[in-house]
Amino acid sequence: MLPRIQDDFRSPLKPSHSDQGRNTMSTTRRQSKEKIEESCFRHNLLTILTIASVAGGVVLGFILKGSKSEWTKREITYVQFPGDIFLRMLKMLIVPLLVSSIVSAIGSLDLSLSKKIGFQSIAYYAATTSMAVLQGIFWVMLIHPGKIMSKEEQTASIHQETRPITTVDTILDLIRNIFPANLVEATISTYRTVLIPPRPLSNSAVNATDMTLWEIKSEMVEGSNVLGLVAFSVAFGICIGKLGPMGKPLLNFFDSLGEAVMLMTNWVIWLSPMGVLFLVASKVLELDDFGVIVGRLGMYFLTVVLGLFVHGFVLLPLMYSLFTRQLPFQFTMNMGQAIITAFGTASSSASLPISMACLEENNKIDVRVSRFVMPIGATINMDGTALYEAVAAIFIAQLKGIQLSFGQIAAVSVTATMASIGAAGIPQAGLVTMVMVLDTLGLPADDVSLIIAVDWLLDRFRTTVNVLGDAYGAGIVAKLAENDLEIMASNGTVEAGKVPNDEWHTTSM
Repeated sequence: MLPRIQDDFRSPLKPSHSDQGRNTMSTTRRQSKEKIEESCFRHNLLTILTIASVAGGVVLGFILKGSKSEWTKREITYVQFPGDIFLRMLKMLIVPLLVSSIVSAIGSLDLSLSKKIGFQSIAYYAATTSMAVLQGIFWVMLIHPGKIMSKEEQTASIHQETRPITTVDTILDLIRNIFPANLVEATISTYRTVLIPPRPLSNSAVNATDMTLWEIKSEMVEGSNVLGLVAFSVAFGICIGKLGPMGKPLLNFFDSLGEAVMLMTNWVIWLSPMGVLFLVASKVLELDDFGVIVGRLGMYFLTVVLGLFVHGFVLLPLMYSLFTRQLPFQFTMNMGQAIITAFGTASSSASLPISMACLEENNKIDVRVSRFVMPIGATINMDGTALYEAVAAIFIAQLKGIQLSFGQIAAVSVTATMASIGAAGIPQAGLVTMVMVLDTLGLPADDVSLIIAVDWLLDRFRTTVNVLGDAYGAGIVAKLAENDLEIMASNGTVEAGKVPNDEWHTTSM
């Protein structure tokens, strides 16, 4: 019995085999937990840095603003300079990324699937944009943020020079830009109609108010004609697909070009925290009176933000869950870097490379879908802009004391949808197309000045919703086309939708 009794007495300094096993398992679990936490931190490091840069930009802006009584435009330009460099690098990648992505995506699909994905994308864009406009009208009519302004308040509002244009000319310019006369010119400029007022005549008072009688000219303004480039790329991709084996070398060229641009994009992405920091700080310095936002324009500001939040973080996730049968939370978190970049740059086009990287790397969306849906979505799918323009137009009408009929509200919804399609993916482009919506209600273009004080900040919120809407669209279309893409891969038509050059990652640098 003694040996057995001795076996039961264990030295406190020497654990048994079972204790050693438990300790080993505990250590393994602890190490595994630490690796998971480290991996999670590294995976989200860039997003964390970008969020911190937004907060840091606000703090830096107010610190600099308090350091002296007045900042000149030149001094603000110096603060904004690093952010401008970041924006220029992003914009440099837009044209090669857009063309190569669309041509490669369409050229690698058979025509029947291309038509299917294209139809699904357009249907999604039409549905969400209409939903955004109707929701915006609902909130502005419910909350009624506009109150009749006195003449003194209207005179004291911040004025901005606006370009005289009619709704018909805006729509015609939109169609003209779909068919650029010069493809090279389309990469650097956009066609625009210019109306010249008549010379002083006996009936000048009549002519001055009727812009349809003004002289019509045209000009090419700085900025890529993204709509025309998308149209050409779609047609070119279809041609390559119809060529079959003969078009394979050309398709390989665009595949390689796309991968090279995405690799370059990864390098630029890691500069985003620094760029966003100085962009936000410079915007804070430009703000004359922060009290305007929480004062007379406060309810308008909150109405737009409420509508954007409901659309971007309630309705779109519900639609995503309905079609994919998946919870949207992880998908949204994986788009965090693109969301923050969109907020910091206020440009859906500049955010396009980062959005595509987040979709392909984090959400594992098939590249044939992401590189087809996202460039087109960044061009024509502007949910946030459509909602904003509907709210802003009705808000200005409320300020003027104008009672809107059902027909006028319906006209606003249609015009806001068209204006959002024509809005360029650049900062405050919605403010330009706002003139088109105001014309529907018979309001002068100068009334845009009534909301200019808060537009710079609202522009960031609506751009964020624009980018998020494009991402959800890519996720939905990828799910709907999942079976067709797998069949194509199994038949050897094309390789499975993985990034050919898997050496670049947004979290591996």
